[in-house]
Amino acid sequence: MNTSKILAAAALSLLAAAGAHAETYEGVQAVTSGYSRADVAPQAVAAARAGNTYGDGISSTVAPALTASADRATIRTEAVAAAHAPGQNLRRESFADSVVPAQAKARTFTRQAGL
Repeated sequence: MNTSKILAAAALSLLAAAGAHAETYEGVQAVTSGYSRADVAPQAVAAARAGNTYGDGISSTVAPALTASADRATIRTEAVAAAHAPGQNLRRESFADSVVPAQAKARTFTRQAGL
């Protein structure tokens, strides 16, 4: 029993040692470009002035400011009414055929704490 565990551990350590090997460091690669800095500088300036050639016209412009379609007070009263609506937290997936029954909608689920 004890020797079989030792042999299994030795086999696993040999597999781990065979699988783990490091890559060799080849140092900094030499530059293979045929252009000098003086040749590349005007190309860089022209590319910078050209802008984003791959961007479409819509996403490269500033979006216009959004204007509200309703008054702030109206939106707030609608939100408060929706928050106080009975059965607002009912999920359609919880019921058969994904339909909330009428008796569940009419029921009030909030309770006042009694002191």
